[in-house]
Parts: sequence; C-alpha cells; structure tokens
Amino acid sequence: MPYPIENKLVVGVASSALFDLSESDEIYRGQGVEAYRAYQESHLDVPCAKGVAFPFIRRLLDINRAFPDDLPVEVVLLSRNSPETGLRIFRSIAHYGLDISRAAFTAGGPPHRYIPAFNASLFLTANERDVRDAIDANYPAGLVLPSKVFDDALDMELRVAFDFDGVIADDESETVFKLNNDVEEFQAHELNRREIPHRPGLLANLFRQLDALRRLEEDRLSKDPAYRKVLRMSIVTARSAPAHERMITTLKSWGVTPDQAFLLGGMEKARILDTMRPHIYFDDQVSHLRSAAGDIPMVHIPFGIANRGAA
Repeated sequence: MPYPIENKLVVGVASSALFDLSESDEIYRGQGVEAYRAYQESHLDVPCAKGVAFPFIRRLLDINRAFPDDLPVEVVLLSRNSPETGLRIFRSIAHYGLDISRAAFTAGGPPHRYIPAFNASLFLTANERDVRDAIDANYPAGLVLPSKVFDDALDMELRVAFDFDGVIADDESETVFKLNNDVEEFQAHELNRREIPHRPGLLANLFRQLDALRRLEEDRLSKDPAYRKVLRMSIVTARSAPAHERMITTLKSWGVTPDQAFLLGGMEKARILDTMRPHIYFDDQVSHLRSAAGDIPMVHIPFGIANRGAA
C-alpha cells in the first residue's frame, strides 16, 4: 500500500535550514566540490550543529508522539547534496533523534521542483535563489535568516507566528497601502470589503493544516484534561481596527482560528516577538524580521508587492 503522505502536514526542509553548515559551505564556495566531499566524509560522525529551523522542526515532529496512531506530521529533507555528501546529514538527524526518513538529494539541482511531489505545505532553506525559484513557481517557500540558535529542551510548547498580508493572505490590501502610502485609504478599502474574504496566500495551506493539528489537540484535551497542548498559533499583523474585520472574515471563511492575534497598527513587531518568543515567525517584509536579542528564528517570504523588483 502506498504511503499516505497526502494525509500529512508535510514540511520540506533543506539541510542549510535544519543545521548550521556555514563551515562546510565556506569550503564548498572556496575550494570546490571535491574538497567539500572530502570534508563531509572526514566529519561523517561529527554531528552538525543545530540550525535556525531546528527548534521548530523538532517540536513539530514531537506532535507525532501525542498521536502515534495518526502520525499527522511528516518532515522531508530536500537537499542540494548528493546521496554521498548527504550521509553526514542523516547521521546528524539520527544523532538528535529526529524522525526524518524521507529525502530528495538533487546533487546540485533545484530542490523546489519536488515540493508538490512530497505534498509539502512549506519549504525552508537558507538558499535565497531556491526560495525565489519556488515562489516564482507558486510554491510555499521561506528563507531562514541568520540568527542565534537557542533550543530549550524543557520548553515543549511549539509557538508559530505569522504575519497576515502577503503570507497567510494574498497581497491585495498590502498593494493598496504600498501604492498610496495612505493609512486612511487602506482602512477605508478594508472596511468596504470587510465581508469579502481574501484570496489565500502562499502559507494559507500551512496555516490550515496547523489549525487541524490545533483542533486535534483540543479534541484530545476535551477527553483527557491532563493532556498538555503543544501547538500555539499566533498572527502578528500591522493591521489595526477596523481593518481587522476583513482578516477575521477571511479566517472564518477558511474555518481556522489562531490562538492569539496581535493588531499592532504600525508598532514594531519586535516588541511582541521578543515577549512571545516564537520558535518560528513568517513575514513578507525583511524590515519586520528583527528582534532585540537576535535569537528568534525568522523566515522571510519574498512574495508580493513588498518584494517586487527585489533581487
């Protein structure tokens, strides 16, 4: 019987996002493929250091422990490595006890082509070209930005935060604001369309599938009051009232409910993120992807008008 991956929440992750490969990448860029291959072979049993996406991926996979009959989460490695140079990656995966067994090793080819083949709702990588190629093909991909990696083993909760416009929803309303730079016009546009849901953005399907996990946990909690929920979903948006009504209309039309929503009306998002401490935050604008300590995993979604013309 074929493996039912279409029934899973699937995240594709590149080794550059899961692990810190800066040292080996420097060898590849400075000395070439053969030196890189020799380095990986000589360090075969040296576990790679944790990368920016590691805390998110580890906690996401841990949800399967609570639902062993369903195993609702799948993580697939999508790597530019060859099978040979990818040996160290899988040994590092085993070292950290991550339940990842499926992979595409493209030996330098573009891994984004295999996003739909694996039914992935997200592809995380530190390779900007791969992210832009994926988004050009209308596939859900994000660029992990460099940050300090802090993975508290005692913190079992998984906190996932999203911007709304250009990430969960399309960039229609953001376009109105960017073209005119007029908050009042933006508010009027949204108020006039408060009953009209937005079209889905690149990460809408990921948000829906995470919401399905949230509901799975709510059902478990109703039957077992001792159960401790893992997942917490938040929206952190520059919107404020009354523009929030269309956001709520959109979420209701999709049948999804975040645990938290922050309407900042132009406040710096770092003020909320530094308090919330999400294990991953998605935003379409690089200017919003910062924190005081520089240790919050941030993912840039280079989609829509906020990124048009950017290289």
